[in-house]
Amino acid sequence: MRPGSIAIFLGLAIGLTAPSGVARAQIAPAPATTPEPQPQNQPPPDGAIVPDDQFEKSIPPLSGDINAPLEPLPATPSAPPAQAGVEPAPDDLTPVPLPSESELAQPLPPLSGFDVTPVTIAGVDDQPAAAIRYDTRVIGLDTVGLDDEFNALSALRKDDDAPNAAMVNARAREDEGLAVRLMTSRGYYDATATSMIEQVPNQPGRVRATITAVPGRRYSLGSITIKAAPTVPPGLIDKELPLKVGDPIEAERIEGAEANVALKLPQQGYPFAEVGQRDILLDEATLTGDYTLPVDTGPRGSFGGFVTRGDPVFDADHIAVLARFKPGELYDSRKVDDLRQALVATSLFSSVGVSPRKTGRPGPDGTEQVDLMVRQNKGPQRTLAGTVGYGTGQGFRTEASWTHRNLFPPEGALIISGVAGTQEQGLSATFRRSNAGKRDRTFSLTAALNHSNYDAFSAYTGTLSARISRDSTPIWQKRWTYFYGVELVGTNESVYDFDLNDRVRRTYGIAALPAFLGYDTSDNLLNPTRGFRVKLNVSPETSVQGAVRPYVRAMLEGTTYYPISDSLVIAGRARAGAIAGTGRDNLPPSRRYYAGGGGSVRGFGFQELGPRTTEPNPDYDPTDPDEKDSPTIHRPVGGRSLNEFSIEARYRFGNFGIVPFVDAGQVYESELPKMSDIRFGVGIGARYYTNFGPFRLDVATPINRKPGESKIALYISIGQAF
Repeated sequence: MRPGSIAIFLGLAIGLTAPSGVARAQIAPAPATTPEPQPQNQPPPDGAIVPDDQFEKSIPPLSGDINAPLEPLPATPSAPPAQAGVEPAPDDLTPVPLPSESELAQPLPPLSGFDVTPVTIAGVDDQPAAAIRYDTRVIGLDTVGLDDEFNALSALRKDDDAPNAAMVNARAREDEGLAVRLMTSRGYYDATATSMIEQVPNQPGRVRATITAVPGRRYSLGSITIKAAPTVPPGLIDKELPLKVGDPIEAERIEGAEANVALKLPQQGYPFAEVGQRDILLDEATLTGDYTLPVDTGPRGSFGGFVTRGDPVFDADHIAVLARFKPGELYDSRKVDDLRQALVATSLFSSVGVSPRKTGRPGPDGTEQVDLMVRQNKGPQRTLAGTVGYGTGQGFRTEASWTHRNLFPPEGALIISGVAGTQEQGLSATFRRSNAGKRDRTFSLTAALNHSNYDAFSAYTGTLSARISRDSTPIWQKRWTYFYGVELVGTNESVYDFDLNDRVRRTYGIAALPAFLGYDTSDNLLNPTRGFRVKLNVSPETSVQGAVRPYVRAMLEGTTYYPISDSLVIAGRARAGAIAGTGRDNLPPSRRYYAGGGGSVRGFGFQELGPRTTEPNPDYDPTDPDEKDSPTIHRPVGGRSLNEFSIEARYRFGNFGIVPFVDAGQVYESELPKMSDIRFGVGIGARYYTNFGPFRLDVATPINRKPGESKIALYISIGQAF
């Protein structure tokens, strides 16, 4: 090959490998002119035939030594290649000097000095791009009942427009995969799905996305194999795995069955059981799958002791008081969860956790003892709380309390509370020991001073009481509750003496043994919507005022809650009380029964129902010609028995509610309540539901109002009326 041909080949190679983006100049043909003489050693014009001798003379002489260095090329001035549309730079262009080091060290100009206003292209940026609207159609999923699941997860269904066609295509492809996954989860392992985007006829700018699903054949379980060590009792895992041969291979069914094994084994003595990764081998010929599940049961365990970590609130001994199991009992995770809930209910932790720990110590019946690790983090120990209420006839009542829940560990609380109201003021101090030697048992000791000034009586009272109780709380609502205790009361009270036809003050000493028993099936402590409650109070007492007069006070109350719908609940209440063993006038006024008010028969003032006296009105001025007050007033004196009835329709919408209601009741001087002279009150209430209970506002009026009774009664408080 000639050397000249090599030069041509290299030239082609350079041209083919030129960087992309570099524009190639297109050479136009030269105009027709008289040809000038060709210089020596210059290539002939295009199309000319060069004789051999002339060609040989134009080739420079070559050395015979193949190791000789290449001859230097002759120095010829080179010019940068011309670019189309670019003028050559002038020859006298002065090069720009580089900046000096001092200039480079200067600080950069502040950003505020730059113009950051975005460039706006008129007619383009001010016109939003037109969106593509589309319809979605799904074919085939309804035959396998997957329409709802698909619509809830579909990328296409989330909207009905897209910025461009590529986005619609992307959503359709995503929904193809979704349809296949859903069908596979139901056992259709041969399922396929396709999508198609087409223009809607006669609707420019609107397309239709169609997802076509073909479920294919459904697979079922051909065999079930569990790989696990023997259990006690035998076949425990098979019993708790609710799968059988012939069941369709549905992901939800199989995952639920495996979750049941993971849940049930720790409840029956296997705290460390672990469910492994399943394996399903499909057979296309028989449309079945061989299911294999490995389970590591771990050691069979029994309860051992307790180990505490973190910032301790309780020691192991008090934790054992809260537990509903004894060492040596077969391990049951439900009892561990119950212990965790009991710890949370103390409200003494910011966080608390209970988990099993292997010990290697042998236990009864071939088990291994399992210790419980209790991780404790101490929470706030002090609480400030308060309530505010208002009732016609009772006025405002505010109660506030300060509590240190663990001042005397474990769970020894000090509670200081005060009452300030229109008709009641008081101060009390209570020591309370929760979980006192036994789970859910509370011991409390209370000292209180109180002043009451009601229409029925006024009193200065001092009380010292002790009781043992089992109480419900909003966190831990119990089915059975109770209390019993002792109460010593000294009280100085105003009482109407019917023999003297005047009010006098008398001092009483009272010793009582109060007791309470309650049964509660309702679903919520402050806002029940279903279930019922029964409460019984019995208090044998002795009143000392010149003579010892024993008697018994008793009260029975039942409430029921029936949901008509999710938003409407019918609630009813009935209550009856009786005092046996002494006459009404021998009882201190504060120990008698009264009715009327927000927690009793609404529409009437506080303690307004029942027997009343007719007394001179101390505010009446007979010398005032403009006097409008009556010369006499009626004041309740209480009774030995009562009955009350209420019915409400609690309608709730969102966080608000409306409650129309009818209340009825009466107080009697007799030992047992009667059904005569029942008084009725009707009204309507508003509710605002909060996370700690409903805020209640009730307005009511009495039916067949008598002189001296309220025309309209208003009640404001927290919680339902019953």
